Amino acid sequence: MNKSAVKETMLALSEAELEHAREHYEQFLASARLDRSEPIETDERAQAETASELAEAFEQPVHDYETKIDRLRAIDFSPKSEVGEGAIVTVGGRHFVIAVSTARFQHEGVELIGISTQAPIYKAMEGKKAGDDFTFNGRTLEIEEVA
Repeated sequence: MNKSAVKETMLALSEAELEHAREHYEQFLASARLDRSEPIETDERAQAETASELAEAFEQPVHDYETKIDRLRAIDFSPKSEVGEGAIVTVGGRHFVIAVSTARFQHEGVELIGISTQAPIYKAMEGKKAGDDFTFNGRTLEIEEVA
């Protein structure tokens, strides 16, 4: 599997999520602005304050996606022989990309999911190699492949 292409797919997905978060943020921010050249009614002020609070709530995901994208760009996706950042790990027929958390996605007909180095399953398998066992949620699992 072309790991550089996997990285590019993850970047594209994260950039699309960032754009979606920005659109929501800008929508609520725009509705929070009041036209100061006209009299402002109490109802309009209340709606603008609510929109402002919602805009603040949507601002954090924007920063989170920007951080995720920066992190993804910095990760070395070269071939790996043990579970660590930038590895693609197969466990129980499932493929985990050790990088940043993502929803499931398809690449070259294979379903993958991104997990961060903060994920509990990563902590359980960190440093292991193909053929090694690890315990997660009371179950013993085998690492089938590390790439």
